[in-house]
Amino acid sequence: MRKLLYPIIAILCIMAATACHDEETYAEMKKKEKQAIDRFLQDNDVVGPIEVISEEQFEAQDSLTDTLRNQFVLFDDDGIYMQIVNRGAGKTLVEMAKEQSSDSTISKTILCRFMEYDIKDGEITNTNLYSSSTVDKMLCKYSHRSQTYTASFTYGYMLSHYNKSYVPKGWLKPLKYLRLTRNAGRIAKVRLIVPHSSGTENATNYVLPMYYEISYQLGI
Repeated sequence: MRKLLYPIIAILCIMAATACHDEETYAEMKKKEKQAIDRFLQDNDVVGPIEVISEEQFEAQDSLTDTLRNQFVLFDDDGIYMQIVNRGAGKTLVEMAKEQSSDSTISKTILCRFMEYDIKDGEITNTNLYSSSTVDKMLCKYSHRSQTYTASFTYGYMLSHYNKSYVPKGWLKPLKYLRLTRNAGRIAKVRLIVPHSSGTENATNYVLPMYYEISYQLGI
């Protein structure tokens, strides 16, 4: 019996050691995420090589990015990269709140067309661009007192795909700079690189960086 038991124990030990070796640490996954983002910045099949600019340069350019040079601004606080393709022709949520009162909170429905691209795997994981009848909707709240944005998906592909109403921080980041309008011909559009810490719950859990193209239109 002992002769049979020892080989079994040895096999189990080998299997346990292999499992421990194969399991990546959070630090290792973050390192791979950064490497994937760096490769994407240099070369990709979606938007092309990217010129990264600082927040200081972004502000000096009237909070705009030069699309001809394919500029993306890097926000140091959360690692989000953003390109403003079109700022829009309406008003920012900040301006809308100020029109009501100095400490007001406003709620607005925002309609979004989007494409979500997994930077690590190099594939589109979710989009509503090919559906003429479905546009994603989110209810967004802006508190002028705390200067914070919160939102929840109420309809669309993001809600059904992830089964979560939670709107990632990455989707809210551009709202400070966008002028929202109902005019379909002059709506705001951005491109984003969103690290896992500002992404969906799925991206956060699996340390996945995502690239997004999103348009923002003021709903009714």
